[in-house]
Amino acid sequence: MKPDIKWLDDPEKFRIGELPAHSDHKFYQSKAEITNDQSSFVQSLNGDWEFAFSKNPMSRPADFYKADYDSSHFDTIKVPGHIEFAGYDKFHYINTFYPWEGRIYRRPAYSMGPDQTGAGMFSEGEDNRVGSYIKEFTVNPSLAGKQIRVRFEGVEEAMYVWLNGHFLGYAEDSFTPSEFDLTPYLKDSSNKLAVEVFKRSTAAFIEDQDMFRFFGIFRNVSLVAQPETHIEDLSIKPTVDDDFNNGQFSLDAKLTVNDPDATAHITITDADGQQLYHTTQSVAEKLSISDVSIKKVHLWDHDNPYLYQLTIEIAKQDGTLLEVVPYQFGFRRIEISKDKVILLNGKRLIINGVNRHEWDCHSGRAITLADMKADMQTFLANNINAVRTCHYPDQDPWYGMCDTNGIYMMAENNLESHGSWQKLGDVEPSYNVPGSLPQWRAVVLDRAKNNYEMFKNHTSILFWSLGNESYAGDDIEAMNAYYKEVDPTRLVHYEGVVHDRNYEDTISDVESRMYASPDEIKDYLDHNPKKPFLLCEYMHDMGNSLGGMKSYIDLIDQYPMYAGGFIWDFIDQAIEVKDEVTGQKVLRYGGDFDDRVSDYEFSGDGLMFADRTEKPAMQEAKYYYGQHK
Repeated sequence: MKPDIKWLDDPEKFRIGELPAHSDHKFYQSKAEITNDQSSFVQSLNGDWEFAFSKNPMSRPADFYKADYDSSHFDTIKVPGHIEFAGYDKFHYINTFYPWEGRIYRRPAYSMGPDQTGAGMFSEGEDNRVGSYIKEFTVNPSLAGKQIRVRFEGVEEAMYVWLNGHFLGYAEDSFTPSEFDLTPYLKDSSNKLAVEVFKRSTAAFIEDQDMFRFFGIFRNVSLVAQPETHIEDLSIKPTVDDDFNNGQFSLDAKLTVNDPDATAHITITDADGQQLYHTTQSVAEKLSISDVSIKKVHLWDHDNPYLYQLTIEIAKQDGTLLEVVPYQFGFRRIEISKDKVILLNGKRLIINGVNRHEWDCHSGRAITLADMKADMQTFLANNINAVRTCHYPDQDPWYGMCDTNGIYMMAENNLESHGSWQKLGDVEPSYNVPGSLPQWRAVVLDRAKNNYEMFKNHTSILFWSLGNESYAGDDIEAMNAYYKEVDPTRLVHYEGVVHDRNYEDTISDVESRMYASPDEIKDYLDHNPKKPFLLCEYMHDMGNSLGGMKSYIDLIDQYPMYAGGFIWDFIDQAIEVKDEVTGQKVLRYGGDFDDRVSDYEFSGDGLMFADRTEKPAMQEAKYYYGQHK
């Protein structure tokens, strides 16, 4: 397999050489490792990497991946982190437009006709910045001799990967992990991992989110070793009986088996550590447990986020542990009643939600565990019970925090193509993607699968969200059908059908709108609606905003079919810099970095400033969200 830079221009080239997406379960050598959350199967590659920045593909060091390449002239960059924060490229904030508007004419491949392939659009793009990364590493003794993969948790926006001069693969989808098998090319001594990251590819047309546009390796990178027999994928399926007294537990696991004499010990305990179920099975490529009855289950919800503990131990015949997999899960049911009311555990669901970008004023979307913990504390202190992961999958720890703290989650795909169908406020979808274009269907279905496979076991996820502001069409309809096929236990959300009612019966279980007025919501609910109503975005919190929130909260008492909504948004996107005149630290927003085209202070519409100082508007949200806790 040889890499081809022309893949950047082709929407049908987005996953080459990658390992299949799978569940986010962790695995450990022993139970003691679980306590410390330090797996001896994982080796971090975070830290200093060699780095070279190029202004365009034509000027990049094309041979840098070769084993004998002299990289002594390379700089050093911190991973994880955005290349812009390292000082190599300009900060640029934009909302709807594509970042090249007004400079370069581009239309998505095939959107203007079947012969319009977009050849050279990005592979020869003068504005397509390139980051060339090199990491020299030696495998830790605890990983040696095992199957080893490299795991990139987030790379924006397209990357090519080599090990010791051998090409491993190509990946897009900036916000879900990409994994590649290193085993055939690993050496006992020093190894050279080379990663070439491009700021632009066809992915740019469907990653047009309202945010600062960055690129680079901005989430963790690690080596992951597989034990002799290994759980590759885990699917946990807890369901609740109609009387909500008892639950049923089912499990499906896919294994890599190199020791057929090994056994799997599967245990379920309650929150007090009392064993409720145990079984032992011989290992096979597939393990299954069906309809284990759990009596008098504690139901999971915001007020009582009760979680049970699943533990799977894989052991050799002599009892030696090969791996231990822990996973917490809850019992709950999300559904729509015959009266078109969204119910959680048989009771009406009320969403006191926010949209939350991942953000830190010092590091952009390369946030830390401390940032996540601080955000969760803010949620709990201000009566926020739900989050929409706008508009991409978040870092994995956030999902576990939502499970533990009872935060209802709308888990959104990495999809937004706003600039392809809305121009200067008008709906004009002449070159919309993905639309109904067959060449764009596989890539958005892949993103749906990445999102589902990784996060499918999280109790907090009540809604799968197909994406944001991407109009509607056959391709998004296919995403909806995918989720209904693999997971009929959750609801599917998508707002864009409001622009094309031809799809309202085949896309989204709920009527979702942005910034509808209270009168518009009343009008919908007063005329025999097909679906319950929620606001995926409302109360745009820009400047001295959030006035009039009472008029929305009053609708909750008036209309059972109204489920509430998600405030836009939780935290400002602004960057802390030292002011050139005063020397003081200041927060700067879109347009403050000579970035054009820009949407300027539109990046500042959170309930908190970018340094996590709460705005006065947070008091308003806390008060009104406290009315229906």
